[in-house]
Amino acid sequence: MPTCSIKGLVHSFESFASVDGPGVRTCVFLQGCSMRCKYCHNPETWEKSCGEEWEVTELLKKCLRYKAYWGKDGGITVSGGEALLQIDFLIEFFTQAKNQGVNTALDTSGQPFNSSDDVFMEKFEKLCAVTDLFILDIKQIDDEKHKKLTGHTNQKILEMARYLSDNGKKMWIRNVLVPALTDDENDLKNLRVFIDTLKTVERVEVLPYHTLGLFKWKKLGIAYPLDGVPTPTSEQIKNAQEILGAYR
Repeated sequence: MPTCSIKGLVHSFESFASVDGPGVRTCVFLQGCSMRCKYCHNPETWEKSCGEEWEVTELLKKCLRYKAYWGKDGGITVSGGEALLQIDFLIEFFTQAKNQGVNTALDTSGQPFNSSDDVFMEKFEKLCAVTDLFILDIKQIDDEKHKKLTGHTNQKILEMARYLSDNGKKMWIRNVLVPALTDDENDLKNLRVFIDTLKTVERVEVLPYHTLGLFKWKKLGIAYPLDGVPTPTSEQIKNAQEILGAYR
């Protein structure tokens, strides 16, 4: 009997995404995340056992319906949640996508990265071989502030960035700008210093904090920790972009 395609838990799709990598892309959001970012706009993706179960072959078939719209720069982006929590599914999905000549991008916070775990690293190396671009979210460069913001240290995230740089993998770096949480100029300057140590960063993006996902917190019955925090001003955004060298 033929072997069944590996299965994964998918939260949702975006057929025509224009902000999740180069060109027009089809974006797949996987279910599950260990981080608890205070500004998360997709808290419904946290639970690891939810989502719709998909086989790799069927998911790719669905995505390929939109291939005509991708153009020469577009392709497929996988996001989350945190897609690295489903790394086996992700490897097989991207492997089959590359066999079809598809450009692949992974939007990740990097928190599951673990260079001391040989099993994980063997899988991560396979993933790197079939991933054209890593879009890495660095929430906060100050580790103590990062713990308060997300519930986790940033050490594995920074370690992953260094690994990608050392192994020649293209990166975009993203930073969400939240007034009073991630807009401190010294923190931004320290983040810029770190980014400048990386050899493969092609783009830096400042993502202004917004409250579009607030209704999801309320629907889930979760107290929103940033209630009353304003969105950043245009001046604050411009300042952060200049410090981080955004859109270079």
